Amino acid sequence: MFWDIMRVLFGLIIGLVIGFFGARHYMKKYFQKNPPINRDMIKALMMQMGRKPNEKQINQMMKAMEKYQ
Repeated sequence: MFWDIMRVLFGLIIGLVIGFFGARHYMKKYFQKNPPINRDMIKALMMQMGRKPNEKQINQMMKAMEKYQ
């Protein structure tokens, strides 16, 4: 009985450790492929669309992006 409980606890601890490092690896890889949007990216995007953005427009876009995250 005692050893059965110890096996379950040991398995749970091992699973948590493996899950933590697996999730950490996945998130690092994800953020390297898809970095979060920053002010420079918004400015570049607006300039590609043919607009010269000012600070007010950039701030509005940043607030809109934060609202949906």
